[in-house]
Amino acid sequence: MNPQATLIFITSLMLGTTITISSNHWIMAWTGLEINTLAILPLISKSHHPRAIEAATKYFLTQAAASALVLFSSMTNAWHTGQWDITQLTHPTSCLILTSAIAMKLGLVPFHFWFPEVLQGSPLTTGLILSTIMKLPPIALLYMTSPSLNPALLTTLAILSTALGGWMGLNQTQIRKILAFSSISHLGWMAIIIVYNPKLTLLNFYLYAVMTATIFLTLNTTKVLKLSTLMTAWTKAPSLNTMLLLALLSLAGLPPLTGFLPKWLIIQELTKQDMALAATLISLLSLLSLFFYLRLAYCTAITLPPHTTNHMKQWRTNKPTNVSIAILTTITIMLLPIAPMILTIV
Repeated sequence: MNPQATLIFITSLMLGTTITISSNHWIMAWTGLEINTLAILPLISKSHHPRAIEAATKYFLTQAAASALVLFSSMTNAWHTGQWDITQLTHPTSCLILTSAIAMKLGLVPFHFWFPEVLQGSPLTTGLILSTIMKLPPIALLYMTSPSLNPALLTTLAILSTALGGWMGLNQTQIRKILAFSSISHLGWMAIIIVYNPKLTLLNFYLYAVMTATIFLTLNTTKVLKLSTLMTAWTKAPSLNTMLLLALLSLAGLPPLTGFLPKWLIIQELTKQDMALAATLISLLSLLSLFFYLRLAYCTAITLPPHTTNHMKQWRTNKPTNVSIAILTTITIMLLPIAPMILTIV
């Protein structure tokens, strides 16, 4: 793609995100969401492959429906209360419609069907944008309206998302689809705590974005898209693959690594809110996603493919690793020791 065009689209993405996050009025928030949707479409379909065009079409239709629901929800609220302010969303029907719209924007169950397909049809860099930056405006809207939302509905959506995200990722061989189901599972953790402690949702999102960025950029460097190529990629950049293994375990939420921090804090907060059952359930369901992270980690460094098909091993590259990957990997692996400082901020 033309560098000038890419620059325009990336700038538009930043603009749309900033408008939505900083707006007080529903129409401005909706405008930001629309700018975002229109800016990402060329980035999804830039390869002109039928799969990419299909992904862009699915993304456009889903996001257009979700944006219409956001408008409908805000208009219903304005009709009943006379308020267009985002934080003044008080009408119960409007809250219900908005929750559905944001769930559709984010890819929460039961509106998750579009997300794995869109991620599978996109290049890895666009997949990274879809999994991180594009989730920020809807989460910001949830954050601003969190006092008015229905806790029972969000808890149900969250537990279903964690269950399906883990369950449906088990039999996947395409890494982008596995990361899509991983994203759905993580969104479940964010949704369950948004009503009780919205700051924890933001902390979880930031750490998830850092860990996912590490994995996407590493995969983009080694040019890996499916499990069979991941198994032979260790010859290309052994040290980078070792870091990928640790990043995957961090995304799974294993204790010595950064990914354990948000899960630990969320379980702690849920037990404080007398929701020990929900905390137990969501913790057990995250074991499902732990399985496919472990499988990815196993394929990354420990084993060669257990079949007779000859794979061509890749030459080791002397190209230095990108500085951004080095910084992100360090954060992904080593952030847990500063947890007490983060707790004082939260």
